[in-house]
Amino acid sequence: MQVILRELGNCSIRRAEISDLIPIMEINLKTLPEHYSDYFYESLLAEIPEAFIVAEIGGKYVGYIMCKTEYGFSNFKKLGFVKKGHMVSVAVLDDYRKKGIGRVLVEESIKGIKLKKCDEFHLEVRCSNNEAVRMYEKLGFVIRQQLNAYYRDGEDAYLMAIEFN
Repeated sequence: MQVILRELGNCSIRRAEISDLIPIMEINLKTLPEHYSDYFYESLLAEIPEAFIVAEIGGKYVGYIMCKTEYGFSNFKKLGFVKKGHMVSVAVLDDYRKKGIGRVLVEESIKGIKLKKCDEFHLEVRCSNNEAVRMYEKLGFVIRQQLNAYYRDGEDAYLMAIEFN
């Protein structure tokens, strides 16, 4: 049973289901250079469906976000081992960008991560992706570190994070 989390114009934002994984993988292949195994998608959906979200317009898949949880050193506290949400991948098809879909996907994933009682949430973003960096900053994320040659093509990434109270 599909439960709509939010409507954005004619775009429905909802939690992903197992039947959504093939179209989600197709969006990933069309939009991002980093690709994952079928099992990886399935495991993230099983682990944290609250933060694995899909965007649809008229039955067409136009975007998704998937996250995971992990334990590790805090991005904010000097000494601290915390439960963290990690945004693994977010993508919106080219024709549907600049319509607020990516922002809503991130906002809904933040809610899902909070449901899992995480202390903070982090992501990596290409240093050249100025629009995404600005969007994440507007949502409360801050640049915590630059990761040199993070991506396969050698580009650097920013580690951005947000702390929850």
